[in-house]
Amino acid sequence: MQSLRIQRLGWYTYDWANSAFSTSVVTVFLGPYLTSIASAAAGPDSTSVTVLGVAIHPGSWYSYCVSLSVLLQVLFLPPIGALVDKSHRKRFALTATALPGALFTTMLCLISAEQANFVLGGLFFVLANLFFGASIVVANSFLADLASERERDAVSSRGWAFGYLGGGLLLLGHLLWFNSVESAGEPVGPVVRGVFLTTGIWWALFTFVSVALLPKVKSGVEHIRAPIRESFSQFSATLRHMRNYPQTLRFLVAYVLYNEAIQTVLTMASVYGAEELNLGMGVLTQAILLVQFVAIGGSLVFARIAKGVGTRNAIMVGLAGWCFVLVAAFSFVETATHFYVLAAVIAIVMGGTQALSRSYFSQMIPLGKEAEYFSLYEISDKGTSWLGPLAFGVALTLSGSYRWAILSLILFMIAGMALLLRVRHR
Repeated sequence: MQSLRIQRLGWYTYDWANSAFSTSVVTVFLGPYLTSIASAAAGPDSTSVTVLGVAIHPGSWYSYCVSLSVLLQVLFLPPIGALVDKSHRKRFALTATALPGALFTTMLCLISAEQANFVLGGLFFVLANLFFGASIVVANSFLADLASERERDAVSSRGWAFGYLGGGLLLLGHLLWFNSVESAGEPVGPVVRGVFLTTGIWWALFTFVSVALLPKVKSGVEHIRAPIRESFSQFSATLRHMRNYPQTLRFLVAYVLYNEAIQTVLTMASVYGAEELNLGMGVLTQAILLVQFVAIGGSLVFARIAKGVGTRNAIMVGLAGWCFVLVAAFSFVETATHFYVLAAVIAIVMGGTQALSRSYFSQMIPLGKEAEYFSLYEISDKGTSWLGPLAFGVALTLSGSYRWAILSLILFMIAGMALLLRVRHR
């Protein structure tokens, strides 16, 4: 029987494994790269590309792909969560969701400006992000098995810190590789495609380590097979009876609202820096690298703040910091130095809001339905929001300004904070 410490290490390791996808792919390289391919497909004399007969701004293509991936998650993650809860085969479920995500990530290395296959790239990303979200549902459901309610703020924060460290280290390697090729004046396209390939391999390898260390399923009823039809039925029943958990529902809606803004900022930050501020990929990757390592301290500091003022109030402090980020991005961020400062502020508040939101939610869900409820949670987690990217893309299309697109997200933040103030958790 593995010790609890070893099992927790296995759980932390999956944060280490999947964070590379969030950082190197979603946050840094894929957005600008896919946008550049879409722009090349539009040609120098056009400001739009056509997808399924609809003309869109090339800069909006990536945000629309994010939105599509989450719409698919809305359909598939809840029944997947119900299936995992009924079968209790969590380690198998983690493997079955993480490895396809890693595979589609490696397949992103097939897209290029020469082929102008931005639509194919969008498809690979949508599938990778779908499986990424499903794997997070399974991984988060382990939290209740590995920590008591009093320990969850600390354990969740350590998991996020592990994730920031793992994603940051691989991003550092990618940054050194990219800068060496860029400074030599060589084409950077092959490097970006290499980033996608190595990220998928990293994700797969450390998933195997995580699964080996996590607790095994128990014998008996947990081994029964749960038909997919029953899983859909179980989820429908949960929605019907969620009124029995009004505080849980209220927090979930608040989280969906404020996390729309957070995840859209994280997803579109590199596109904003490249298109609005004309920053090079070197500056963008350095800023995201800064975020990764500063966020380690941010997540641990906010765990201490939560001990003093309570988890909900600590989350509110972090959300106030996010409001400052949105206003600053709209009003006075102009240079690379400004972008670095903004990245540091994001890092501090990001660690706190993400880690504490996960632990707070875990204390408000009924036992035995962890994966099912975390499937609802994951729909708006880690860059998988869809209303935020959709609002960003629409605001960009209407205004032609990335600044107005960023500022539009503050409406989600304010609405989420107002609702969070009404949550009462005992």
